[in-house]
Amino acid sequence: MMHNPSSSSDPSRLGTVEDVNGSSISVKLSDSTPSGLLFVSGEAYRIGQVGGFVRIPSGYVDLFGIISQVGAGAAPGPPELTPQLGNRWLRVELVGEGRKGVKFERGISQYPSIGDSVHVATESDLKTVYAPGDEDVYVAIGKVASAESIRAYLDLNCLVSRHSAVVGSTGSGKSTAVASLLGVISNQERFNSARVVLFDMHGEYAKAFGSLARVFRIGADTNAGERELHVPFWALTADEFISLSMGSVAGTQLAILQDMLVSAKQASKPGGVPHGLPDLSVTINTPLPFSVYKLWLDLYSLQFATHVATSSNQNQTEATRAYVEEGTPPVKAIGDADTLVRPRFRPVTMAAGAEKVNKGLYMDAPRQYLDVLEAKLRDPQMQFLFKPGKWSVATDGTTQCDLDALFSEWIGADSPISVFDLSGIPPSIVDDLVGAVLRILYDALFWGRLKQEGSRKRPLLVVLEEAHTYLGAQTPATPAKSRAAFAARRIAKEGRKYGVGLMLVSQRPSEIDGTILAQCGTTIALRLTNDSDQSQVSKCASDSLKGLFSTLPILRTGEALIVGEAVNMPIRALIDRPIEGKRPDSDDPKVVVPKDASGKRIKSGGWTEPVSNEDYKGLVDAWRKQDPKAGTGTTTAKP
Repeated sequence: MMHNPSSSSDPSRLGTVEDVNGSSISVKLSDSTPSGLLFVSGEAYRIGQVGGFVRIPSGYVDLFGIISQVGAGAAPGPPELTPQLGNRWLRVELVGEGRKGVKFERGISQYPSIGDSVHVATESDLKTVYAPGDEDVYVAIGKVASAESIRAYLDLNCLVSRHSAVVGSTGSGKSTAVASLLGVISNQERFNSARVVLFDMHGEYAKAFGSLARVFRIGADTNAGERELHVPFWALTADEFISLSMGSVAGTQLAILQDMLVSAKQASKPGGVPHGLPDLSVTINTPLPFSVYKLWLDLYSLQFATHVATSSNQNQTEATRAYVEEGTPPVKAIGDADTLVRPRFRPVTMAAGAEKVNKGLYMDAPRQYLDVLEAKLRDPQMQFLFKPGKWSVATDGTTQCDLDALFSEWIGADSPISVFDLSGIPPSIVDDLVGAVLRILYDALFWGRLKQEGSRKRPLLVVLEEAHTYLGAQTPATPAKSRAAFAARRIAKEGRKYGVGLMLVSQRPSEIDGTILAQCGTTIALRLTNDSDQSQVSKCASDSLKGLFSTLPILRTGEALIVGEAVNMPIRALIDRPIEGKRPDSDDPKVVVPKDASGKRIKSGGWTEPVSNEDYKGLVDAWRKQDPKAGTGTTTAKP
């Protein structure tokens, strides 16, 4: 790493240090330094490129910095420096150092002196700088943009445990970059027990990982290997369950509901076996099964039951005739929880000589929450929650399987990546659902962190696609009520200690809660064109290289600026593109389809291809079934 003291004859020499201001230095370029290419040992290097690297020999140490600003004419810093700097200068941010026989290290132990020689960092220098420390810890995700023969590495421990953010405008290659990153870190030859959970908002990652992933989706295509998405409602906290199923419940109704929930959970039998917990240890938030359909029937009866008036020596229970309606012939209408048949009650009677029937105690209570619950229990789109397959609950509180089977299915070792395809989830509950699933995973791994399957033994990476849609920024005027944001904030603050990492993926980082984004130790920024997004990224990144972030609007598709704890020093890298067939379904549709060398269109579609047998029936079928693969209608090209 160590170089001989430089001289003016050294072909790698650029100029001299003229000003030192903290970690920033100003460099005056020598008159002999060319303005275009510099040749060192037969290799050509561009001079004065923002994001380029320089080396500053300082005694037994080589200091390394990144060019953040270049100029000619007025120089940066105090006006009195202008005569010294001349009309060609560089602004350099110091990032690390290396000693002879010692690998590159972040941070500096000493500053350069005025007059120290500054050199272009050659490819051999960069190989040393970018070389992974412990090769078992680092993964290669692409190549360095300025030296494509050098691989770009990330420290997997820091990437997962210290959280990360992948940001970029639409069309910058963000989805492809995420697919490439997750494919690398889930390499089963190196990491045969990796655990990644990806929340896919638009259903674009199902085909990206092949056998590496299990895909959960409402209306799953089992022939294609997809699994039906089930989220047991009884694994939610009481607050989450009430919010998702009934909306806002308060006052007396909430107290009654909580009492009924505790009683139902005390009698439950998860997996068909009594839970074995003392009654006093069962709370409304204990994840034990109960029948939501029986709960609905009991609440309905409590709301609308009528009772025969009692005499002083008559027991109310004996006099109750709540489940009989007069008819011809008399009809029993006790209701059916499983089929949501409402019970019918005798009407209130006040006529003289008639048997007196009174309304129930809670007859006048608002019933909106009960109507909301019934509507959601009938909604086919909500069956993943209220009839969750093997975790459905019978009226006696019994389930076929317990939550251990759910976690085995969600994050078991048979596949390293779990894709939760949320494209079929009603938009009104996406926020609550993402928050609930995050909370279920985090709570289970937190309390079981010391177990073999816990997160300290096998960390979990949670990837939140389109994070800005449900992790909105909190303001004093509109405090965040997002359950997803609350759960993500908790993981961002506490997850590092317990082995739960977070990766945010967004095209609008400025719309994400700043508390969450600030906890991301590594930022992978692809092309960003919006000023507020660029500003947010530069503030949250661990390296304050304002000049370097000015390159964000001009990055190429698939090119990223990577800063933070997972890299030795900031990298401008071209992220590897997955092979054909292993890419997310996020490519832009072609208005004009290109031709191959023979003049044929490389694929069908676009505006240049005539159509015949136009039939929109398949489109309507897919719309009705909320499944892009459904439908039989076809449109073919004219011969």
